Amino acid sequence: MAHKKGQGSTRNGRDSHSKRLGIKATHGQFVTTGSIIARQRGTKWHPKTNVGMGKDHTLFALIDGIVTFKKTNKTCVSVLPIAEKFTTKKHIT
Repeated sequence: MAHKKGQGSTRNGRDSHSKRLGIKATHGQFVTTGSIIARQRGTKWHPKTNVGMGKDHTLFALIDGIVTFKKTNKTCVSVLPIAEKFTTKKHIT
């Protein structure tokens, strides 16, 4: 029987918190202005029409619309505006 307490490893037992990166709005999904489309490190996805990029490379919508992804040499993200189906014009007689 041991008379001294065993020594545990002091180099283990640490881990970083997950950063929750990735796509937050998929192709064909409706987004509002300012909605986050993707969180990323570097430019895995590039902003195109109506999409802005934050200083941490987060992509966000600049207008209300539908998210589209297009892949050529690089994957680009756009937000297409929705045409209004109904207009509320009043006719003055």
